[in-house]
Amino acid sequence: MATGVLVLGLNRATRLLGHLMLTEKAYDATILLGATTTTDDAEGEVTATYAVDGLTDEAIRDALSTFVGEIDQVPTAVSAIKVDGKRAYQRVRDGEEVELKAGRVTVHELTVTDIRGPEVDVRVRCSSGTYIRAIARDLGAAPGVGGHLTALRRTAVGRFDLTQAKTLEQLGVELTLVPIADAARATFPAVDLDDEQATDVRVGRPLGITLPGAGEHALFAPDGEFPALYEPTESGARPVAVFVG
Repeated sequence: MATGVLVLGLNRATRLLGHLMLTEKAYDATILLGATTTTDDAEGEVTATYAVDGLTDEAIRDALSTFVGEIDQVPTAVSAIKVDGKRAYQRVRDGEEVELKAGRVTVHELTVTDIRGPEVDVRVRCSSGTYIRAIARDLGAAPGVGGHLTALRRTAVGRFDLTQAKTLEQLGVELTLVPIADAARATFPAVDLDDEQATDVRVGRPLGITLPGAGEHALFAPDGEFPALYEPTESGARPVAVFVG
């Protein structure tokens, strides 16, 4: 039911994952109105059904528009959020009642791409921590007809999208990887070093240079090697993470 982009790191690139700007995600999803489930998606048990005869396309679009921007969203009960040290989804599986607190998330864009009776296709661009299942649940709750997710495809994570993705079958034939230098240059402001500076960076020495902006920068040796991430200081730049040596 859920497919799409998953960013993985191998070897030293696993350390880079925590620094990559993967906080924005994009999804294509299908919502079915007229029924609620225990998991807010099609893999759960149906808990109630409702008539949707009087529900108009305009009402659906109006309800979805209220989820755009910064919103307080109650996560789905089958989330990985810990409640007293135990994952919420495990508590649900164990038959417990789970009530989670609302969290602030940002939905940058929510577009209706098709409506086929009770089925609604949407395209969502949102912050990390946003639950598309919760949007499906809340869309159904607004007009009182219930709703749940029937299909979900993550189309982008940060700067990585479906054009770069490979299926497991494809990777089984040929393991295609994005070089760590390419991932860093695509994600962070890039600074090209001379040979002397690159030598200092490889051992994590501070640099007396001015970085072009705030936050983490990817530094590159003259041969294109990516040795480290640096951030600005009052006197120059200091290492955040060194990936060589």
